[in-house]
Amino acid sequence: MTTTPAPTSTPAALQSSLLTRMLRLRPYFGAHSGTWIIIVLATIVGAATEPMIPALFDKLLDLGFVKRKLELWTVPVVLLALFGVRGLAGYIAQLGLSRITNHGLMVMRREMFAKLLVAPMRLFKDQTSSSLSNSIVYETQNGASMLVNSILSLTRNALTLLALTTYLLYLNWKLTLIVIAVFPAVAWVMRVLTKRLHRLTKANQDATDSLAYVVEENVLAHRDIRLYAAEASQAQRFEDLGQSLRHLAMKSTVAGAAMTPMTQMLAAMALSAVISVALVQSASSDTSVGGFVGFVTAMLMIIAPIRQLSEVSGPITRGLAALERGLDLIHNVPAEDQGSYTKPRADGEIVFQDVVVQYNGAATPVIHGLSLSIHGGETIAIVGASGAGKSTLVNLLPRFVDLHSGQILLDGVELRDWNLKALRAQFAFVSQHVVMLNDSIAANVALGLALDRDKVLACLQAANLGALINELPQGLDTLVGHNAMQLSGGQRQRLAIARALYKDAPILILDEATSALDTESERAVQDALQGLMRNRTTLVIAHRLSTVMHASRIVAMDSGRIVEIGTHQELIQHNGHYARLYQLGLGSFSAQDAD
Repeated sequence: MTTTPAPTSTPAALQSSLLTRMLRLRPYFGAHSGTWIIIVLATIVGAATEPMIPALFDKLLDLGFVKRKLELWTVPVVLLALFGVRGLAGYIAQLGLSRITNHGLMVMRREMFAKLLVAPMRLFKDQTSSSLSNSIVYETQNGASMLVNSILSLTRNALTLLALTTYLLYLNWKLTLIVIAVFPAVAWVMRVLTKRLHRLTKANQDATDSLAYVVEENVLAHRDIRLYAAEASQAQRFEDLGQSLRHLAMKSTVAGAAMTPMTQMLAAMALSAVISVALVQSASSDTSVGGFVGFVTAMLMIIAPIRQLSEVSGPITRGLAALERGLDLIHNVPAEDQGSYTKPRADGEIVFQDVVVQYNGAATPVIHGLSLSIHGGETIAIVGASGAGKSTLVNLLPRFVDLHSGQILLDGVELRDWNLKALRAQFAFVSQHVVMLNDSIAANVALGLALDRDKVLACLQAANLGALINELPQGLDTLVGHNAMQLSGGQRQRLAIARALYKDAPILILDEATSALDTESERAVQDALQGLMRNRTTLVIAHRLSTVMHASRIVAMDSGRIVEIGTHQELIQHNGHYARLYQLGLGSFSAQDAD
């Protein structure tokens, strides 16, 4: 039903930028050139068998029924050989595509995850964890399968269309030319609907991310939701997003499904015209019955590849949209800025100079013009009310938070001039928000470092976890579960302290490191921390006075500014901000702590 312009008109209808967008995927799915050649050859062989079917009907009718000169064994042998070659060619092409798809997925996911490990911290503020994991794990899988299979379908059907058209030209070139008029209309329909489908696919992805994030939040906050009886509001929230996603999915279905009937109607119009003209020609010429049936059979066979070509733009658009999110992560998200300075072990001298931190969209800075010098080996306690900027201050050091202005020096070298890996090797961090991997206790303690089981055990004992390890049936090899949920809050925090002990970094940051411990455990851990803090620069954020009163200096903060610096006795005598915090009993400040 078509001529040679057919294969070129179909890709053109999938948007002029389609080729450029697909070329971005070449480094991932363009490897194994030998496999691609085999796939193309197998596809050509499969397409070449298509016109042989109407040609077989032509000979069967003329030689078998009219002239009765056809051997009986000829038809089954030819049919078996024809469909055998066709099936084998399809099998080889599918197998080759599976190899290319899975290899491309592996390479793409590897690069996406590698970029995730070095991406700026703002990426994790701008995108939810469910969105990132969904993009790396699921969308790439679905997108690659959809795209590669659609490309195979596009190639196979375009070649089939070309083969059948060539056969029709051979039989009757005048009739075949009638079909050419259909393709501009088909191309226009597909272009309009594909653009709409692309927009809807992007919106559908965003809606899916939002829905996944609601599920993620409810899984993480399941206790609070039940405690505060928020099930109904969360169910409504899920329902609203689910309805929005359903509406978008229906719109996408309408846009995708409209392509097939519209192109089929155009094809049916052309087919009707061709058959009518063929009947007129057959009445006034010596066209054989076999030739006429062969022509009509080939015309009918053309409808299938045209229909499939009209349907392939939807999967290609959805597959590209899914994979382009991964490409954006790989190519458009920059790695963290870093310098080249390295040092095996820092002396721990830290200087803050006129530091200002202001988050995007915030009306006022979180930290205002802060300056502070910390000597190597000194223990600095940082106190203040919630929102004073304490955690922001310590998170500046490993560059988890970026400066708005000012500078911070470590051993006289600006933090931005440090190689990030070398910089972060200088810090051990114990936060009130403990994060553990779903791995063994030993692997969590030795995170990122070579595993020394004796050292791991010593660190666990120093963190007052020795008795727990002895009780566990698998000891150090016990899996801690998702974020160590198999352990209590105090045990998780002590496990984080053991990790800091194992790293043995020259600078220690303790952000409410003992907040989840009972009094007895806290005293045991404090003894371990006292040994760990010796000859190390230590920054301690705590509410409990017992954890800060013996610090070299106490830094009192208020509204992002340092308002007082001194020892516990000096600040109490000064009767200023720190003394007021003490008198108000901020957190666990109490007279008992001072005893």
